[in-house]
Amino acid sequence: MLEPLGITEFAETVYRSLLAEPGSTTPELTRRLDRSERAVRRAVAELEHLGLASRLPGRPVRLAAARPDTAIDLLVARRRSELDAMQRNARALAREMADERQQPDELFEILVGQQAVADRFTQLVTHCQRELMVFDRPPYAADVPQAEQEVSGRLREHLTVRGLYAPESLEYPGALAAAKRAVANGEQSRMHPRVPMKLAIADRSTALLPLVMEDMVASALVIRPCALLDALVALFELLWDQGTPLIPEPGTAVPPDAGLLALLAAGAKDETIARELGISSRTVTRRVGELLDELGARTRFQAGVFAQRENWLR
Repeated sequence: MLEPLGITEFAETVYRSLLAEPGSTTPELTRRLDRSERAVRRAVAELEHLGLASRLPGRPVRLAAARPDTAIDLLVARRRSELDAMQRNARALAREMADERQQPDELFEILVGQQAVADRFTQLVTHCQRELMVFDRPPYAADVPQAEQEVSGRLREHLTVRGLYAPESLEYPGALAAAKRAVANGEQSRMHPRVPMKLAIADRSTALLPLVMEDMVASALVIRPCALLDALVALFELLWDQGTPLIPEPGTAVPPDAGLLALLAAGAKDETIARELGISSRTVTRRVGELLDELGARTRFQAGVFAQRENWLR
């Protein structure tokens, strides 16, 4: 049980023996465990060093084991501190490597398998320090609630997250509600009718995108700083500027049908609009007709664009 904390198997045996028989001496442990006194003394010294055992006052020297919960908590905290230090050193080393000229084969990494893709997305979110940029469109490699929880957790750490949603994303039941929760947590969310692919960019230094467009979760490509990554960042910024806010910005005067207009601008289908707004398809058709007349638009998408131009959605 204690081996992951750096405690040898025999030292754990001695510790358990002390828990069972408090106040044991080294000779008593030697007889009880049927091991050499030298081995027992080495294990006791290990336990004392880690704070798992201590000497009681008086002669002969008797030993007592520390409470397991308290002692293990201290060891876990110490190991966590050591791991944090290792992570900081690894990042410092990575920055030093980034200063050196990278070889072409170091700029790209191919991932195969849905689980590998999902794990790398989680890693990308976890290690992102400043800004996360995401094209959101199905299918999804990771479990949607789990991915939402991971991103929301980072938002609470003051990470800037910008999500650009495809209309297909909103066709999943509860998808719009989940996106609105993300906005409430601090995500900047917009919609665009032509999100070309899935994409995640962390700190403008690492991108994750599908390797094959026909199956966007079976494999993925990781891209590190290079001209292609710069182009992906530029593409995100271009589509972001064209996108429609998922929820109007605070202080903006908006019409009662702002939610409907936002969904129209994103290219959402009637069924999706009806489900997300909690109204019937017939009501959707009637309201859309009224909005087209009011805005002087010929198509639904044009109505969304006109509304955006009038600052109804910003």
